[in-house]
Amino acid sequence: MIKTQQALRQQAGIPRSVPCLRPATSHQPVEHWCEVAEELADLARKTVCPYFRSGLSVEAKDTAGFDPVTEADRQAEMVMRERLEVVFPEHGIIGEEHGKVRPESRWQWVLDPIDGTRAFIMGSPLFGTLIALLEDGDPMVGVIDASVQSERWIGVRGQGARYVREYPEPLNLRLQTSKTTDLGQALIGSTDPSMFSRAQWDRVQRLYEKARMRRYGGDCYLYGMLALAGVDVVVEAGLVSYDVMALIPVVQEAGGVVTDWSGNTVTLDWDGTLLASANPALHEQALATLQPH
Repeated sequence: MIKTQQALRQQAGIPRSVPCLRPATSHQPVEHWCEVAEELADLARKTVCPYFRSGLSVEAKDTAGFDPVTEADRQAEMVMRERLEVVFPEHGIIGEEHGKVRPESRWQWVLDPIDGTRAFIMGSPLFGTLIALLEDGDPMVGVIDASVQSERWIGVRGQGARYVREYPEPLNLRLQTSKTTDLGQALIGSTDPSMFSRAQWDRVQRLYEKARMRRYGGDCYLYGMLALAGVDVVVEAGLVSYDVMALIPVVQEAGGVVTDWSGNTVTLDWDGTLLASANPALHEQALATLQPH
């Protein structure tokens, strides 16, 4: 299976695996976690890319408002889940499209097959597959895979984060967030202003007004750009666990800070607000600005 996956990587221009060398605290080494996480990303990429700009049908989930889902979302999550059942049958899985299994396990894989489904159905490449492995609720491994752009971000607790791509030229970079410490010089991103309630919007507006520039759009891609030092702060709300767990190791291991709007650790059942900053000094300013008056 591993040889087959490596051959498929080369044929599809999928990034080579980034080695993880430190032993894990469980019976499985971190290297194996990383290999599996990247294999899942490969499988999702192979599934998602043929659907991109193909005119596929879009359905609305049975939720308030318009929450789109496609066959690409469902199929990509299913192939990842099927692989996990073979490799780690004792681990839990939390997925956006197919729910939870074994929630009592201390090891949980959190999957979002297409983060940014709206971008995907509009033909925008700024979406990605999110894969995280949690130990007792703590994100240990995170992968952001921007499939149609052949870009991948990998963060591993205690080992740093890397960015890998094949095109237009191969790159394998150790990530470092920006050195911007003045909120007045910061570039702030959010996926969409509609994600904020009216009360939240008033707080976010104060943050925007203090920053040098704001940009909307990007979903998980924003956090990849934060890790690449292209964005300084990301502020969002209305999120759930599969939207964020993979992002946390990537941003933190690149030198950034991730909390909720009160400065608390983001957990599986937090309040859905998220503030991610390039460094602690910038985060402190952004957090203070966000507090209700």
